[in-house]
Amino acid sequence: MDAFRIYAVGIVQGVGFRPYVKMLADSLGVRGYVKNLGGGEVEIFVEGERAREFIDALRDRRPRAIVLEELVVERAEPRGYAAFEILKSGEEARAPSNIPPDMAICDECLREVLEGGDERRRGYYFNSCSFCGPRFSVIRRLPYDRENTSWAAFPMCPRCREEYSTPAVGGLRRYFYQGISCRRDGPRVRLLEPTGRAVDADDPVLEAARLVSGGFIVAVKGVGGYHIFAKASDDSVVAELRRRKRRPSQPFAIMALDLETARRLAVVDEGSAELLASPQRPIVLLPKREDSPASPLVSPGLDREGVFLPYTALQYILLSNIDDRFAIATSGNIHGEPMCTDLKCVLERLRGVVDYVLDHNLEIVHRVDDSVVRFTNGVATFLRRSRGYAPAWIKMPRRLEKPVVAFGADLQTAGAVAFDDKAVLTQYIGDLDSFQALDDLDRELRWLADVYKLRDFLLVCDKNPAYNSVRLCREWGEEFGAEVRQVQHHHAHALAAAADGGVDEPFVAVAIDGVGYGEDGAAWGGEVLYVEGTRYVREKHLPYVPMPGGDLAAFRPARMTAAYFHKALGEIPRGLALYLPGGEAELALVERELKSPRTWTSSAGRFLDAVAAALGVAWERTYEGEPAIKLEAAARGGSGLQFHAEDQVELFAEAVEAARGGASVRDVAYSVQLRLGQILGAWACDAAARRGVGVVAVSGGAAVNDIILRGIAEEVSRCGLRLVQHRRAPPGDGGIALGQVYYATYL
Repeated sequence: MDAFRIYAVGIVQGVGFRPYVKMLADSLGVRGYVKNLGGGEVEIFVEGERAREFIDALRDRRPRAIVLEELVVERAEPRGYAAFEILKSGEEARAPSNIPPDMAICDECLREVLEGGDERRRGYYFNSCSFCGPRFSVIRRLPYDRENTSWAAFPMCPRCREEYSTPAVGGLRRYFYQGISCRRDGPRVRLLEPTGRAVDADDPVLEAARLVSGGFIVAVKGVGGYHIFAKASDDSVVAELRRRKRRPSQPFAIMALDLETARRLAVVDEGSAELLASPQRPIVLLPKREDSPASPLVSPGLDREGVFLPYTALQYILLSNIDDRFAIATSGNIHGEPMCTDLKCVLERLRGVVDYVLDHNLEIVHRVDDSVVRFTNGVATFLRRSRGYAPAWIKMPRRLEKPVVAFGADLQTAGAVAFDDKAVLTQYIGDLDSFQALDDLDRELRWLADVYKLRDFLLVCDKNPAYNSVRLCREWGEEFGAEVRQVQHHHAHALAAAADGGVDEPFVAVAIDGVGYGEDGAAWGGEVLYVEGTRYVREKHLPYVPMPGGDLAAFRPARMTAAYFHKALGEIPRGLALYLPGGEAELALVERELKSPRTWTSSAGRFLDAVAAALGVAWERTYEGEPAIKLEAAARGGSGLQFHAEDQVELFAEAVEAARGGASVRDVAYSVQLRLGQILGAWACDAAARRGVGVVAVSGGAAVNDIILRGIAEEVSRCGLRLVQHRRAPPGDGGIALGQVYYATYL
């Protein structure tokens, strides 16, 4: 008789793994036990004549919600078990494993809600099973047992208890499922006025749908926070929502009932359909349909619509009863702050923003925003990695000598903890100029470090002394007596792309973004680097251009336009005063500063801002990257003009000449971005040839630009090199922590 002790690593808690193992063991007649451990892994002891067959079956066939990355199998002595049991979970951590992300409602659970035979789940807004539903957002601690989640507030009714405890009744989907619930014992929904007073309604969800259809704005509690739902087809409703949220032009996302509805709004190909309907259900940026019924005010000045599908029964039923079958579903927050996760926040902060609140009483333990994905150079690329993906780890091609805590950057950021060859990125945190977001980063990093029982860790952060993430990192260093290492921003971007792409060799990187603190005190952002672990060489960069007013130039693109006119053409058009809040007086200040600049930048983002303003595409930045995003949108369908510039200053001059010569904005916008990519790609090829490397990695916030990436890819392909793009982490600052972690693998 064979006997084995097995440790299962991957996404193996909260996904029905233990009941699956129990039922598999019973079917093969083997004995032993299975139990969760405190690091997210599962321990199995199995003995019997078919024990080897059990291990093979475990490796080769299982439900898709179970992600089995590794089976550590150790031969053991038989113990003489009489049966196979699910044991009480242990607190010890032997082989740390993944924390399960939140998953969209599965087809079978949705079928039960819409047409199932059991009255306990028909029309039940919180239906879920072993293979779907809230996970990370409700976990207080590991192991993943009901008492360690916010489901603990809902004692099981007798029928749920029977399903939970009896395999023949609960089946694989409900037997030993920790989040089991039904209409009799699960969370309750209520509709409230912004004052907190209850609204009398037979069915709060159907009443909320009626209100949204009628033009009211409703906060709806979801899995990781509150959304704000509003009618997306009505210009006046969208305009009012923008006024209330103080969000003049940043795009809103639209939740569509199903793929058929999504296709009315946007062009949905096979790849995007797969993403939309995946268990992760991210927001996907898709080309708008010309005949879309959505208001143009949903995403003004853009050619892409952010669309996603419902991932809970509540959302599905709500949308089913909204007249359009689609609606704006944007984060329930005020401008610049994280979204609300509890009713107190909604009543305090969203009063005056929403007309009603659709609330429920399942506590959200972790704030988890919706993930956002777009396609860049044909690759699905994260703009925001959160619900559905975080905090599942990213495996790196190198191992760490000691655990690491990484603090990321300050805008649109995430942090990370790491051990062995695994980097665990937090969910999307946001901008750290918000105290609440900074507190979230601190809390989530502490939670992850505690869950994975990390001790004696190294702390890694950016080199920008003004970053709040750096201040937090130093506070940790004092509290824990831990060593602090700082990594230059674009070096971290480059290493993030390498870790994401499995590169463990010297490489050349193109790092393009809005701004990063440079070693020479300038604002970098258009760099070609040679990277060899902890060492990098700045092989080439976009020529420095004055940045009038420093960071103020990022918010007033006309300032950068003036700088580029001055640098490239030796002139400053007087008409720029019309596009500066301070008019002629502000333009005079800019002119004086250009004669004796205090700040210089090589930023690709600031160059794109300057072009966007020069072409009349965008004169202000009301959200991160707005001018560059609108410039990319303005270029869709453009054809290439013959630009021959060798850097971005010459390119600006060529673009102005072409525009003055009558070329269309669309063609100039397209050609500028393509040529910028070609310039950077050619520089990368030259650097790779000098250094004798075969890989070019692209990272940074501007690395999501499809046209620039196309230009880089053309050149990299021409010189026979391998191009590495981000696939598992955002190329922007949401992936910086991954690069900081990877830096530590070389120490």
